[in-house]
Amino acid sequence: MRNFIFSFLLLLFCGLINVLSNNVSAQDLFMPRNVQQAYAKGTRSMDGKPGKNYWQNHARYNITINAMPPNATIAGTETITYFNNNPDSIHTPSIKLFVNIHKPGAPRDVPAQEDYLTSGIHIDAITVNGEKINALADEGTFTNLALHLRKPLAPKDSMQLSFQWHYDVSKQSNREGMIDSTAWFIAYFYPRIAVLDDYNGWDRMPFVDSHEFYSDFNDYVVTVNVPKNYIVWGTGTLQQPEKLLQPEILKRYQQSFNSDATVRIVTAEDLVAKNVTTQNNINSWQFVANNIPDMAFGISDHYNWDACSVVVDDKTGRKAVANAAYNDSAADYHYVAQYAKHSLDWFSHNWPGVPYPYEKTTVFQGFADMEYPMMVNDEAFTDTSFARFVAEHEIAHTYMPFYMGINETRYGFMDEGWATTLEYLIGSADVGTEDASTLFKQFRVDPWINDISDNEQIPVITPGDALSETNGFGNNEYGKAALGYLAMKDLLGDDMFRKCLHAYMDRWHGKHPLPWDFFNTFSDVNGKSLNWFWNNWLFSTYYIDLSLADVKENGNSYALTIKNIGGMAAPVDVVAAYDDGTSETFHQTPAIWMNDQQQTTVNINAKKKVKSFTLDGGIWMDADTGNNTWTK
Repeated sequence: MRNFIFSFLLLLFCGLINVLSNNVSAQDLFMPRNVQQAYAKGTRSMDGKPGKNYWQNHARYNITINAMPPNATIAGTETITYFNNNPDSIHTPSIKLFVNIHKPGAPRDVPAQEDYLTSGIHIDAITVNGEKINALADEGTFTNLALHLRKPLAPKDSMQLSFQWHYDVSKQSNREGMIDSTAWFIAYFYPRIAVLDDYNGWDRMPFVDSHEFYSDFNDYVVTVNVPKNYIVWGTGTLQQPEKLLQPEILKRYQQSFNSDATVRIVTAEDLVAKNVTTQNNINSWQFVANNIPDMAFGISDHYNWDACSVVVDDKTGRKAVANAAYNDSAADYHYVAQYAKHSLDWFSHNWPGVPYPYEKTTVFQGFADMEYPMMVNDEAFTDTSFARFVAEHEIAHTYMPFYMGINETRYGFMDEGWATTLEYLIGSADVGTEDASTLFKQFRVDPWINDISDNEQIPVITPGDALSETNGFGNNEYGKAALGYLAMKDLLGDDMFRKCLHAYMDRWHGKHPLPWDFFNTFSDVNGKSLNWFWNNWLFSTYYIDLSLADVKENGNSYALTIKNIGGMAAPVDVVAAYDDGTSETFHQTPAIWMNDQQQTTVNINAKKKVKSFTLDGGIWMDADTGNNTWTK
């Protein structure tokens, strides 16, 4: 009953949005009251730029962890210097403990198997400005810990927190955990201060395992202590590699910085010979990264290491390194360094056409198919083309959410939708538009357009933390959002779309953009409001279903009446089949729906006598193609 009532109320709300969106000439976008207040306070501007009063907080993390496989316990210490840039004092900061998703009883969308469960993270000590406090997590603490300060942190002031903690690595690897007993992926491993932002305050949304994350931009120094013969791959710049790698391995590592060809830095033979790392009992691998939203690491004593490099910024000649870390038995991974290099190159020079912002990426063999700053955790695939496809999607996430600081938990369509868009665009370059479109339709569009349940009619703008995998969450964030971005590209044309996208990324990288900042930037740069389009695609319950209702003929001129049964402002091709057996395609952008989203007339000047007309949506798949053809 609760699910029925929720669905009914949500559809009622969405129906109201649809009624309001019929006035398409000069409409406003729905905006939540807390977002309205941010604009009223001047932290955000209606021209799409950060407002004159925009602020965000910042921290410096110094973290040391001990990872000693096969002992499954990770122990860590950290010091956080936290800067309060907001105009109010802080009384109760929120601390994120993501590893507690493994605790029995933790709220989660995905059922947990026994191997996934652990006792969670154990906070052994906390100090604030050197003073110990009693704020340790108890059995009822999951992924949020409220930290009550004895003295509020004033605006423009800073405080120093320290944590000592330990936890057991989960035996079932998902986003993080054991790949096997001596290969681990370490992510979300440290207590962190949650985001405090200008529109919603503290991010106290629980991590429920299906949704993703929201992080501030911080500076990090992370030291990972591991036994000899273990390699550590991670976010950031590796410090003093000459103290960690034996001379021949170090030489290959350095060669990879300027090599188009794959350098086999560590091979299966090297691993057997144990001639890879310095033979201290414990090696300390330290990584440094600034202005970045997170850190992640892969460790192993039996993974190969490949690397190559590519110029990502033509103006400066700056290169980035593409790494792969994997079991020698994973056949596809022998090509993955080149796949990653191709991704860095293509994304930097084509779409989004912004130089890859970091020094490297590493694709680490695991199970998650998941992105992290400068890191990807991907499984191995028998199909090398699909292995490339997955790597490209995850590396695309570099831009959204990491470069752009998006709240993935609440507005995941701003990152997954873009990664899916870039996945299609690079795929079209890789294998051709026809094959890329076939895969895109099967993988991203078909599960939505052919699902008639009310759960799939929820607007994309609906906050993701209010949704689950059972009520449209996945399709909203991936396929539907990507179709919307690609439809906007079709509407504006490549040059204007690129100009708008670059303006958005220039204005908001390293910050926390909201959907309305994105919408307003596109309207500002384009020079006219695009609210009619965003209302149609992201705020409505519409879907794609066009009908070729009538054709009027006047010589070789034809007036086609197209009804928009589903309501969505999708591009469409009008395919004219001529009497002589040839055909011609007349592409229609979403502009045909700007003035009337229910019905439009398209005029076609044919070169020959027409036998039939057919509407073909391509990747904008039509829910019912039975009414898409007119035959003379």
